[in-house]
Amino acid sequence: MPLNDTYGPTGRERSLLGRLRGLNWTLVALITAVCCIGFALLYSVAGMSFDPWAERQIVRFGIGLVLMIAIALIDIRWWFQLAYPIYGISLALLVAVEFMGRKGGGAERWIDIGPLQLQPSELMKIALILALSRFLHGLLVDDVSRPTRLLAALLLIGVPAGLVLIQPNLGTAMILIVGGCGLIFLAGLSWKIILPVVALIAAAVPVGWEFALKDYQKQRVYTFLDPDSDPLGAGYNITQSKIALGSGGLFGKGFGEGTQSRLNFLPEKQTDFIFTVLGEEFGLFGLLILMGLYTAILWNGVQIALDTRSQFGRLVAMGVCLNFLLYILINTSMSMGLIPVVGIPLPLVSYGGTALLTVLFGFGLILSVQVHRAIDIPRSAAALI
Repeated sequence: MPLNDTYGPTGRERSLLGRLRGLNWTLVALITAVCCIGFALLYSVAGMSFDPWAERQIVRFGIGLVLMIAIALIDIRWWFQLAYPIYGISLALLVAVEFMGRKGGGAERWIDIGPLQLQPSELMKIALILALSRFLHGLLVDDVSRPTRLLAALLLIGVPAGLVLIQPNLGTAMILIVGGCGLIFLAGLSWKIILPVVALIAAAVPVGWEFALKDYQKQRVYTFLDPDSDPLGAGYNITQSKIALGSGGLFGKGFGEGTQSRLNFLPEKQTDFIFTVLGEEFGLFGLLILMGLYTAILWNGVQIALDTRSQFGRLVAMGVCLNFLLYILINTSMSMGLIPVVGIPLPLVSYGGTALLTVLFGFGLILSVQVHRAIDIPRSAAALI
């Protein structure tokens, strides 16, 4: 598969400068705006100080921004060729967590590589999108529902999801499963397959509750159903989150004036519950602004997906958007007490190096799809390594 084709109809588009000019800078600006909201909130919850969270997050964003633009300039066909190797490396890192992982919050999720702390489960979110998109790219719509092809796609999802669940990291495993199955659906999965599978999953819920969930995960569900039963114990997190959100009102208490976060009543304020900090300090108005920016980001991503010629590029862009949407829905619903508490950060806002860089990597792929939207990849290429 040659890599020296033109990127578009003119010679200018073949140059580095032409590709830079062709970037969707609106999407880059929207991503930067959301990250700046995150910097401000991290500065606030640290007592109006850049240390220890905001300063590190700004540096990580600077690195991630350069990485995102560099990824965008790489020919989409290179990402097509690297899809399976990246998946294999990410899978090996997930296995390595079991032997050399570092525990945090009761789970083994990190690997220390020199000065870097790597969370392989975050990398797998992007690796799965690439591998699944490449696999589905080579299938006709009718082939997606064939049992052998569907089983292969489900194995691509199930193996890493199982390894993540063992850590245990239920939130990330849910994103891998829902995001992966959503991508199969977008590729053309028949409703004749979907409906029986949904019924089977519903029937398996009691079995999963009894044998798959850890005691602390079951406790999260009990707490979700009745947080007032133990307001100073298991229900403390969600109770404080609701208090903070409610006290913000329409316009909030003001920047740096959030009492629940500043007085340390709100747990994990820099990560899992940073959405609550925004609601307390800037009220419903601030939350709507963030949701508006998120909506604009997703809109741009979907438009890029619809505008590209290759099925691989289309699925990659839709997969990243779906993954991003799941992040948002789970974190915000958790903060408002609509679902049980799981360790899912608010994308581009919560503190965390691997999570931030992974999201920016994903949007780099979307931008690569946009820059190289005129390139078509033959379906037959999917069978080649």
